[in-house]
Amino acid sequence: MALATSFEGRHGSVRYWLQAELRRPWLPPLRVKKEFIVFEHIDINTPLLLAPQAGSKEKTLCCWFCASGPISLSAKIERKGYTPGESIQIFAEVENCSSRVVVPKAALYQTQTFYAKGKGKQIQQLVSSLRGEPLPQGKSQSWGGKLLQIPPVSPSILDCPIIRVEYALVVYVDVPGGLNLSLSLPLVIGTIPLHACSALSWLGLPERPEAPPSYSDLAISEARRRECLLGCDRSEGEGEDRSPLLTYITEFRYLPPPLYSQVDPYPGPVEVCAAEQVRRPDTCLSR
Repeated sequence: MALATSFEGRHGSVRYWLQAELRRPWLPPLRVKKEFIVFEHIDINTPLLLAPQAGSKEKTLCCWFCASGPISLSAKIERKGYTPGESIQIFAEVENCSSRVVVPKAALYQTQTFYAKGKGKQIQQLVSSLRGEPLPQGKSQSWGGKLLQIPPVSPSILDCPIIRVEYALVVYVDVPGGLNLSLSLPLVIGTIPLHACSALSWLGLPERPEAPPSYSDLAISEARRRECLLGCDRSEGEGEDRSPLLTYITEFRYLPPPLYSQVDPYPGPVEVCAAEQVRRPDTCLSR
């Protein structure tokens, strides 16, 4: 059984320490105690934690026999697993058809559950929050990736029999004088951050891009294209001689392009300025 992650809460904690004792005859024993921290690593680079989370809800405000229009809310986040220090991109749509001015908000909550003697005690704490703009009647509001940063918090504890620490992103509409319309998206706070290659593989993209074609392949394909064009021109007249360009392409189409270090077999004259010739009289004007 793996050790649970170290945790400090107001109503309970998980702590680890080592204690050593040295017993000596006719003398009191010596004792040393040293605490240490345990982390049960949670890798968020798994398909379950990389899956997007989404939901939608709608609510109608009623006051006795009068009922106003509905308030609709839909929200989505890119994945379920995050690490402390990351920012959650929130995509949300809020439409207010009621007669009240509402405010869209989002909050990250931590839920602690303690188990002892067959009973449990649950505590919920606010970790981080953000607020949108007030939304009057008949208006809508969109969040195109609004960021909510995750502060340094304890990772999720999911497999311990005495304590459980869970997280949830709650996107809600604050309705004055009524019950809020809320949408809860469960989260897992891990210890191993997101790798780019894992995200690409989950999206169906190759982890490494394909290598570009070699220069020889490009030269051969270009030569074949030109040969095809010239062959089409030649087919208009039967029995005509092959053009010099076609002969040149046919002869050299399977050769790779020259290297950058290859010497030019047909060098041309090289001009040297007068000042350089005065300073270096042994320089030739041509080669």
